[in-house]
Amino acid sequence: MIEIFEVGVRDGLQNEKTLLTTEQKIGMLEHLVDSGLDKLEAVSFVHPKLVPAMADAEAILDQWNRPSRIQVAGLALNSRGIDRAMMTSITHLHTSIAVSDAFNLKNAKRSVQEGLEDLLPRIKEAQQLKPVTAILATSFGCPFTGMIPLSPLLKMVERFLTAGASKIVLGDTTGMANPSMVKKRVASLYDEFGSELNLGLHFHNTRGLALANTLAGYEAGVRHFDASVGGLGGCPYAPLAVGNVCTEDMVHMFHEMGVETGVDLDRLIQTAQMIQNWFPKPLPGMVMKAGKTSTLAEQR
Repeated sequence: MIEIFEVGVRDGLQNEKTLLTTEQKIGMLEHLVDSGLDKLEAVSFVHPKLVPAMADAEAILDQWNRPSRIQVAGLALNSRGIDRAMMTSITHLHTSIAVSDAFNLKNAKRSVQEGLEDLLPRIKEAQQLKPVTAILATSFGCPFTGMIPLSPLLKMVERFLTAGASKIVLGDTTGMANPSMVKKRVASLYDEFGSELNLGLHFHNTRGLALANTLAGYEAGVRHFDASVGGLGGCPYAPLAVGNVCTEDMVHMFHEMGVETGVDLDRLIQTAQMIQNWFPKPLPGMVMKAGKTSTLAEQR
């Protein structure tokens, strides 16, 4: 069974020039839930002037009639964001920092060490009330400095686990990973921290390898994957960043392999097609355009 954390309403929208209304975002969440997705990263607690698409975080959470079984996460990048997040109805707190110092300076205007000094004490506090996931951006490579050595990644994982993070997600922020690297890096983390490590993967499709990297992670033992409906996504501070691995494409791949996801793929495709109509450009997702392989095979 695969665990998918849908990030389309947060990571998917933050880089889009088209700003959706609060009502559209809530409708998006409702349709994603109807398709069987029960874990959603819905909001980000960042300054609205920096990321205008995330300006209505509290309004979304206040107005969305979220079913009690649904996990909803909010992303916070610093103490101020955590303060906002902990006053809302989120069930899970997500926080993120880059392994790369150069990227962190671009993205958060502070060094990795400064970021850790700010975040780690707050995680110790927050994890007593809500589960905390640490998303480590540039875990496979940095667009400014190149490949990321394994050693600083392992040290960062250890520090977040010690602070109380219940899940670690490796982020391939600008699509620099490849399947071989994914398998080696995942194996190294399991060797270092044990097979019980709650590990997830977050891929972007910048170089067309997001699904291949997802499969490599699955074969290496990972069962948690972030994904974005329609392939929406990108990072405002990453050059040439494109969308996340597409949720319906990922679900289609696993279903064709006989791996269960708990998602109604037909409904999810309809949701992606609905969202497509809100944007003046084609979304990157493929299955919503080409259809399911199994359906086409039956028609023949």
